[in-house]
Amino acid sequence: MGTERVRQAYGAVADLYIELFGTREQVHPDDLAFIGRHLAGRPGPVLDLGCGPGHLTDHLRSLGADATGIDIVPEFIDHARATHPGGSYRLGSLDDLDVADHSLTGILAWYSLIHLPPERLDGVLTTFRRALAPSGALVLGLFSGDEVDAFDHKVTTAYRWPVDEISARLTRAGFTEVERLERPDGGPHRPHYAIAATAVDGV
Repeated sequence: MGTERVRQAYGAVADLYIELFGTREQVHPDDLAFIGRHLAGRPGPVLDLGCGPGHLTDHLRSLGADATGIDIVPEFIDHARATHPGGSYRLGSLDDLDVADHSLTGILAWYSLIHLPPERLDGVLTTFRRALAPSGALVLGLFSGDEVDAFDHKVTTAYRWPVDEISARLTRAGFTEVERLERPDGGPHRPHYAIAATAVDGV
């Protein structure tokens, strides 16, 4: 899935997306707690990659994190800056981070990897590891499935990942899983999960 195609697809539905998902009140309390456990109050920069409307970046900042939101969709960045004027938001791509090696203490990629073609995932995880300091935290949100496969997401094609497969790829990229939160199919929501990992020293 090309970056430009994803940018255009989300830009076309930005207003609706913001209405449906653009506040922390629309995030499950268990998810907010999970994010907070691993990223709140870290003593250094935290990036919210694929920050969308900026609500989770703002949530992290409210918990004491030095969080910056990054997204490829200009409409989301404009909204985030207007809605959360005390925050820091900029355009950027999750697989081309403009940061120094080992300069971050945390990365949140909350459902921002779902449109990434499977063959690109390992490279992105390696980029995350390069950017994180030793013991830095990575938190991911993904859709789950029995195997890696594409499905028709309402915005553009997305991918399901078995949680154990993600854990194994995190290990290969230089991370250690520390917690996972799995949520089965319920009502209108697809099966999904959160996984947290820390960057291994010396990688």
